[in-house]
Amino acid sequence: MTDIFIDADACPVKDETIRVAARHGLKTYLVSDGGIRPSQSPLVELVIVAQGADAADDWIADHIRKSDICVTNDIPLAARCLERGSFAIRPNGEPFTENGIGMALAGRELMQGLRESGKITGGPNPFSRSDRSQFLNRLETTVQAAIRQRQARETGDLP
Repeated sequence: MTDIFIDADACPVKDETIRVAARHGLKTYLVSDGGIRPSQSPLVELVIVAQGADAADDWIADHIRKSDICVTNDIPLAARCLERGSFAIRPNGEPFTENGIGMALAGRELMQGLRESGKITGGPNPFSRSDRSQFLNRLETTVQAAIRQRQARETGDLP
């Protein structure tokens, strides 16, 4: 079965992800270093990790499998998930892809350098209603693709 992993600290689409997962009967892991309210759904498991910069990322990368889905804004985590054969999607609906992850990592490094030098200040644009709508559409298509991929592997149609 396909599982969904949410890098839950500061994720604005936790509830939306849980609703889509419930519609498909998928297990969802909310991974955080604390401060997240548990869900009443038996399909949702709250995973509290130790405090630390990459503790949630490490847990997700260690547990995610082929055809699972990760919801994250963290580009290095997305790269690790793609390496494991899973899907990764941003909360605004933008998918991470094998073809684009290298550029995303390079862009992240560039922006980090510009912020450290003071040439860029401020953060990303505020999360919008259209971001949420785009996310819901993309998550639905990603769930369907992940389920098809897992079924194809189980029937021997894919490696």
